[in-house]
Amino acid sequence: MTKLSKILGLALASTMIAGPSFAAELRMSWWGGDSRHVATQEALKVCGAKHGHTINPEFTGWSGHYEKLTTQIAGGTEADIMQVNWPWLSIYSTDGTGLADLSQLSNIIDLSNWDGEQIQAGTMNRKLNGLPISTTGRLFAFNKTTFAKAGIELPTTWDDLIAAGLVFKDKLGDDFYPFEASKLDAALIMTLYGTQATGKALINPETNAFDWTKEDLVSAIEFYQTLVDNHVIMSWKEVAGAGNIKLHENPAWASGKIAGTYQWDSTYFKISDPLDEGQELAYVGLLSQDGQKTPGIYRKASMVFSISANSPNKEAAAQIVNCLLNEEEGVAALGSTRGVPGSMAARSQLLSSGSIKKLQIEAQARVISAEGPAIHPMMEFPDVRSAMQDNLELFAYGEVDAATAADDMIYAIEEALEDLK
Repeated sequence: MTKLSKILGLALASTMIAGPSFAAELRMSWWGGDSRHVATQEALKVCGAKHGHTINPEFTGWSGHYEKLTTQIAGGTEADIMQVNWPWLSIYSTDGTGLADLSQLSNIIDLSNWDGEQIQAGTMNRKLNGLPISTTGRLFAFNKTTFAKAGIELPTTWDDLIAAGLVFKDKLGDDFYPFEASKLDAALIMTLYGTQATGKALINPETNAFDWTKEDLVSAIEFYQTLVDNHVIMSWKEVAGAGNIKLHENPAWASGKIAGTYQWDSTYFKISDPLDEGQELAYVGLLSQDGQKTPGIYRKASMVFSISANSPNKEAAAQIVNCLLNEEEGVAALGSTRGVPGSMAARSQLLSSGSIKKLQIEAQARVISAEGPAIHPMMEFPDVRSAMQDNLELFAYGEVDAATAADDMIYAIEEALEDLK
């Protein structure tokens, strides 16, 4: 082999590894707010310049994006690169063929930056249809200032929290509560308690079936009432009577009169920033119960980047996805506009640059390290959430007993799951 042929051979091999060398014109769609829109457009500019592609942005707010994207995918007119809400994968690509298989582009996208569980979260029928942009989970946060005022330690078990209710009432007053849980938050507390007790997710992600017994669900529903009866949380009726104020807008939260919550780790600053001066918030581990079979972490990919199965330029799209999620230029431009990155390379870069706070990393470490059964995507869908929330509300108002609420909840959830069969 001549020296020239060796050089040509090395150049060809390098081109094959790096992906396409031609300039492609791509489209990318996403939803978000102004800060995300600005950051993403800048990231597309720098990544496009680096790899020689032009990427046309298509962005909207959250409202209506699902309907728009669903219509596009049904008609084969979707963008080459898409930001997809994680539960939507089960609709767009039930058998794994509705979106491109990113594992086939692993010579371009460095998949080693995600662990096995993260990769599995974006996998449908053994096809990697979406790369998690970030991973989020529900954690307990308590107001250290108020608990210190009550003279008790932050709770680590449900029994601790229940005992705190009457202490708050006796020492601080009737309008002080150690926790809050209403509407969806109440439904997810019910779900967490039942998951810990049974060791099972409410919906089995392998079988697409409701996986608790009626008795399991009745026990979880009644646990909600235990929290009300022990002055741990305000009743559903009291919360509604006060106007169903969002937690981060609630003066009782800001002043420390409500001293605990169960929220996504990605919302930390949303709930901590409104606190009055002198109030200090802290995360604790998931509260536990005697005999539990799992800590029951509710963890999910917050959103994923996917590539269209219909894209004629999948390799070029893969270069841009890798740049956005793994390469210095794209990572710096996106920053934390989509939460703490799922990519290890991106996390390390943003932490070193001060673009994300150590507290955010510590919170996500709690999410990642905690154990719990996999979450079924249908847990995020309106029909399932309504089944849980609406029937729990009827129970909370005393209109039905726990057994009836459980029957109606199971019926509605199983009806929603019929769409997967």
